[in-house]
Amino acid sequence: MSSLLIRPLTVEDLGEVATIEKLSFPSPWPSSAYATELTTNRLARYIGAWSSGDLVGFGGLWLMVDEAHITTMAVHPTQRRRGVGSALLLELLQESRRGGARVATLDVRVSNLAAQRMYASFGFAEVGRRIRYYDDNGEDALVMTTPELESSEQLAREAAVRLHVHNRSDGGLQTHA
Repeated sequence: MSSLLIRPLTVEDLGEVATIEKLSFPSPWPSSAYATELTTNRLARYIGAWSSGDLVGFGGLWLMVDEAHITTMAVHPTQRRRGVGSALLLELLQESRRGGARVATLDVRVSNLAAQRMYASFGFAEVGRRIRYYDDNGEDALVMTTPELESSEQLAREAAVRLHVHNRSDGGLQTHA
């Protein structure tokens, strides 16, 4: 993986976001939904990862009281398994802490085993199930939650992932949140 730049998404990035959405999800969010998230939802934070000037992945969350809910994450199919998703998730968890979140949660398709494995490596554990959650096929979603974000266990886990991502990156990881 070449050097990654992670920074907040802007409305100008939504064309590239739409491309990754369509390649990643059976029922992609429309760009108008992202535009609303970026311009009017005060709870929302969205970031993107760029490599060689191209958007290669993005993620978002909502900060609600003491919980961060990761709303979406996607990596361009040609860039998967290169540490992009891990780099994005590291930054989303940092943003969660900056926003005062105690824990982070997310929903993931029961069939998305690769994503579940990645989330588990960050300490996310299954805490529930949303029956027939996804409209496109009625698939269930697993609800996963981290331990306390400031716990020594969680911080150590993220430090290990960060080292692994850094070692896989030719030019390092830059964040501009």
